[in-house]
Formats: sequence, C-alpha cells, structure tokens
Amino acid sequence: MPKISKILLLAVSVVLVVTVFLGVNSSGVSAATEPQDGAYRQINVYSEVLRHIQTDYVEEPNINAVTNGALRGLLESLDADSSYLTADDYKAYKADKGGKAQVGINVSKRFGYATVVSVTPGSPADKSNLSDGDIIEAINGRDTRDISLAMIQLLLEGQPGTELTLSVVRPRKSAPDKIIMTRVSPALPPVTETMYENASILYMKPGIVDHDHVQQIEIKLKGMSKAGNKKILLDLRDVAAGDMPEATRLANFFLKDGTIAILEGQKVEKQTFTAEASKSINTTAPVVVLVNRGTAGPAELVAAALLDNKRADLVGEKTFGEGAQQKTFELPDGAALILSIAKYESPSGKKIQDDGVTPGVLVASNNDEAAVAEDDTTTASENKPPLQKPSVTVDEQLTKALDLLKNKAA
Repeated sequence: MPKISKILLLAVSVVLVVTVFLGVNSSGVSAATEPQDGAYRQINVYSEVLRHIQTDYVEEPNINAVTNGALRGLLESLDADSSYLTADDYKAYKADKGGKAQVGINVSKRFGYATVVSVTPGSPADKSNLSDGDIIEAINGRDTRDISLAMIQLLLEGQPGTELTLSVVRPRKSAPDKIIMTRVSPALPPVTETMYENASILYMKPGIVDHDHVQQIEIKLKGMSKAGNKKILLDLRDVAAGDMPEATRLANFFLKDGTIAILEGQKVEKQTFTAEASKSINTTAPVVVLVNRGTAGPAELVAAALLDNKRADLVGEKTFGEGAQQKTFELPDGAALILSIAKYESPSGKKIQDDGVTPGVLVASNNDEAAVAEDDTTTASENKPPLQKPSVTVDEQLTKALDLLKNKAA
C-alpha cells in the first residue's frame, strides 16, 4: 500500500471515531457547536502527527497496530469504562454468553493497566492473596496496557478447571509476582448476618448488590423488630458488582423521601431517582455503612445516597469511583466503541465515577498496615508462593463502626 494511502487510512480512522463521539449520524451534521468546531480543528493536528509517524519514525510502522493503539488511547482517555474493540475483539465480545468460570476478581483500569477493584472472599484470587489496588500487568502473557477493559474482563473468564496466569504488581514490591490460578464456577454466598451488642446491632454484608441479595436484606430488615435489633451496620467493603436499579431499591429501604441518585449525560435526559415512602422499611434506626477502596458501582450509589441524606454515617476509606452507563456503537469495519454516555451523581451532585464517595470517618484498612510491614526489597520468584497476609485479629474499621453505633440512641 502506498504511503499516502496508509496516512489516509490512519486519518480516516481517527475522523471516524471523533465523528461517532460527537454524535454525527447518517442524517447529516447539525449546526456546529463551539466544542465540535474545536474537535474538528484537532483533526488537522492528528493528520500532521500521523504524517510524521509515517514518514519520519525510525522504521516503517505497523499501520494497524498504530491505528488500534491510537483509537484505544482515545477512548481510554475519557474513562476506564470506555473501550475501543477491534473487529476481532468485538466478534469475540458478542459471542461471549457469560456464565463462565472466574477467579473472583472485579477489575477496572487505572494508570493504563488492569487494576483489582475487589476480591470475592474464598475465591482463587482471595486464596492467592490478591487485594484491591493490585495492578495486573499481564494476563496469560498479554500486556493489559494493550487490551481494552471489555477484553480484559473476557480474558479473565474461561471454562471451569482451566488455568489463568497473572503477572501482578503489588504495592511496595519492586518486581511483579507470577500467580497461577484455576478458574472455578462463581458461587455467590448469601448475605452475611451477625448480631452485636446483645443482638441490638444487626450486621449485614452482601457480596453483590443484585436482586437476590437485596431481597435477602429486605427480609432481614423486616424481621428486625422480632429479633430485637435496634441499630444497623451495613458492610459494603469490597462490594463492586451488581446493578444500579437494585442499588436504588436498597437505598430506598432506609429512606422515606429525598433524592437517591441522579443520572445525566450529554444526550441522556436527566433522571432523578427519588425515594418512595411505600418502598421504605426502616427509616429511623441508626445506621453505619462500612466502605473501602473496593466499594464500587452500585454499592457506592447506596453509600452516597445514605450519606448525603444524612441517614447514615460512613466509616472506612474513599471508594473506588465507578458509576457510568455505557452504550455500544458498531463501526462500519466491524469494530466497535463502548462509550460512557451518562454518569450517576450523588444527591449532592457529585459524579460517583469522578469523585468516589469519601466517608466522614476515615479509617485505614488492615491491608495498608500489612503492606507497610512487607520488606520493600523482597521479590517473589516464579517458583515461590505469594506472600501470606499476616493474620489480623482486629478489624479497625469494624471496631470504629461498632463504637459509633454504641453511642447512638436507638
């Protein structure tokens, strides 16, 4: 292919993505706004950069690789959930029916790499001592910098019994650990329930904010008076999966009125989710919610709603920051964009995706203390098992939450 044709191919690819991003469709371009004019002017800059890459780079570049990398970077510069999928990736993405075996980690992208958001208790990842904040440098030898989040999630899945090899960069470690895990069929435990202070405090921890687990919480809340419970401790630490409608329903259990969340985007009409008194269960019992860096998505929506409505005290760490609605746009060449088109906001107007949720009572996690205790110069060989986490006898975040509840009048 002549050089001028290759340059045009790159330019057309970038123009195509920018066009889709700006909402231009086959019916024609509407009156240009100032932001659109600025974006179109940038196309001249892109073309000039591409020309220099093609003509002046040390060797003739791989046009497909350069184009794919540019488009992937363009989407990921927006947020972690926006992705560019090549035609081959999108074909595999569409063919995936879900329900495959996993190793028990929720991931996102931070600093260009796949990052562990939370770990399912008792899962292969938990047994390998993975924890939130660990960076996954490679999956089965593939650098996660070169893979979109959608494909990273796909690569983590597989048939039960198959092996998954991760290269993991841990805090305060100079070299990555090679970790081999066996995929297992996902098992979601029921909501954990514990009684504290002579059964006056009902502690609940859902592993996921989905219909079944929210239903379990509903039953437990309705049975509080019979059990003698007067106060509630909701543990949302490392809860990163579920769906937003169920999160709204869960928050409504504790609120008789007020705003739960807001959803809004450039082309998505503003939606305000409001608590309904008929759907509330317990709007008077003192509530404390535990959160940490592994609290993400639906769990963040619940925490933000209860915090902003002054319905609960939050204890722990600032949450991860995940709360956007995506839409898939198919491209003419078989590729696709997964684009965030709207973001959830807390009642006070903060975008959860951008700001996360900061508790009023900050308490560091035990994982942080364990990491400080590790020898910074220690490296793990491929034949060496992962370092074991020190046994922790005191959960400082839980202790603080219980102390707060003890001092609240029922």
